This record gives sequence, C-alpha cells and structure tokens, in this order.
Amino acid sequence: NEGNEYFKEKDYGRAVAAYSEGLRRRCGDAELDAVLLTNRGAAHFHLGNYRSALNDAIQAKKLKPTHLKAIIRGALCHMELKNFSEAVAWCEEGLQIDSKEKKLVEMRAKADKLKLEGTFLGAKTGFSTHCQGGAVLGTDLLCERNIKLVLEPSDEEEEVSDGLAEISLDGFHRDSATGAKVHLDADGNLNWPVLFLYPEHEQTDFTVAFHENSRFIDHLMVMFAELPPWDVEKKYLPNNLELYFEDEEREEMYEVDPEHTLLQVLQHKRYFVKAGTPTVLVFAKRSPFSKKYFSGKKVHRL
Repeated sequence: NEGNEYFKEKDYGRAVAAYSEGLRRRCGDAELDAVLLTNRGAAHFHLGNYRSALNDAIQAKKLKPTHLKAIIRGALCHMELKNFSEAVAWCEEGLQIDSKEKKLVEMRAKADKLKLEGTFLGAKTGFSTHCQGGAVLGTDLLCERNIKLVLEPSDEEEEVSDGLAEISLDGFHRDSATGAKVHLDADGNLNWPVLFLYPEHEQTDFTVAFHENSRFIDHLMVMFAELPPWDVEKKYLPNNLELYFEDEEREEMYEVDPEHTLLQVLQHKRYFVKAGTPTVLVFAKRSPFSKKYFSGKKVHRL
C-alpha cells in the first residue's frame, strides 16, 4: 500500500524501495509477491531502469504465469530495449490468456513491423540534440559544459571532438544507441540516457533520463534496492560496487566516484560520449573478474 501511494505521487524511487521491503518480508503468498514484483517493475520502468523492470516481470511471471500485467510490462521492456522478437513472443503469450487485450494487440503489431524493418540491425546511431518542443539544442550547451562527443564513422574513421565548437551536429540520426535522446528540461538542465554495463554477468541497466546533476550513488540505491536475480553471490550491493569508464583509445580504465554527478564524469578530460549515450561499467569490489578484466590495462583509481 505504501508503494502504491508513492507510485501515485510519481515518487518512483521510494515506490521501488517500498515494494522491495514488501518482498523482503517473504510472506509466502505467490500471488502477492507477483503483484509486488510487477508493481516494482512498473516503478523501475518509469525510472528508465528497463533491465531491472524486465527482471521483475520475469520473476512475477514465474510466480504467476497468467499475470497479464507482468506480461504486458515485460513486453514493454523488450520494446524499450529494442528486443523486438522477444517483445512479439511476450505479446503472443499474453494474447493466449486474453486474445482481445488492446495493449498487446497494438504492441505485437508495432514489434512485428520494427522487427521486419530490421531497424535494430546495423543501423547507425547518433547523438540526438532535441529539447522540449522539438527545438534543436545548440552545440554551445555542450561546449560550455566541456562535454566531448565521439561521432559515428561516416565512411572512413571516427572523428573525435575536443571542443565541439567546430563540429556540426546537422545530419545526426535522431535516435541514440538505446532509442532515447538527451533533452533539455524546463530548468535548463540536460537529462541523458545512461547505460550501465555489468561485464561479469553480461547484463545491462538503462536509465532513460539521468539528470546531469544527479549523483551515481542515488541511482545505484534505487537500482539495487533489491538484489538482481543474476547476482547469485549477493555481492551487488550499492556500497559494494565500483564504477569505471573505459578509454578504449588508450586501453585505460578510470574509476568513477559514486558521489560524483553525471556532469562531473562527463567533464572528465578522457570521457567521450559515444552514440549519444554515456556508458559506465559496474563491478563488485575486489572481485576476481574485475582483476582479470583490468589485466593489461592501466587503471586510474580514485
């Protein structure tokens, strides 16, 4: 009930925490747990944490295979993650339960179309520079923040910008690698789509609108309010995580302070935004996997 109240108030972070607390009580009622998981997945979805939302939908469906809301949520997550074949499969599973469910009928048709068009295969990605109302952001917004972009290769090699002032953003594709786009809010702040990568488990999380002045630790507290199902060793806790970004050109790793804001990280002299989507790698502290991953690379620690 507390989670539902927060959800109505659009306080999705607290809603996630409340639903997680309900799940921690282990009531033994599979139907109630399925509802808690589905509701938490909906809150994660609104926060842009599509991978976490999908994991909750999967777990809810295991507990209650006929739970239509979980199936709809899972299909929506697959759509956002550009997994169109999986979205079709989830829609068909739901339509076997209710053949007239309008959301599933419409979503299946859309997913089928996108799958056939092959928009998720080999499509070039780019940086979308649109603000509210459709106006185009000027490069001055990025230049004054000292944010550096990597342009997608046209025919030959990649172009890397040091200053952005000399780079024209005309002709960039509207969608980033994730389909979301950076946008300017009413207060003049940038909100970015951010991709979290977990190399050890080959998992990802995607936040659709990471406010440039938000800290990484605040997002981690929400994303890992409940252990993800793939973390069987229970080591992915908010305070047991290390964040890095990779300088692929130099084969160097830079540790990110979780207390830092997104903007502080983007302003790092060796951080380059690729395909319009900032990316951060997440590891469990002192894990054997991270030591192996860092092998042969220079690591700049805090």
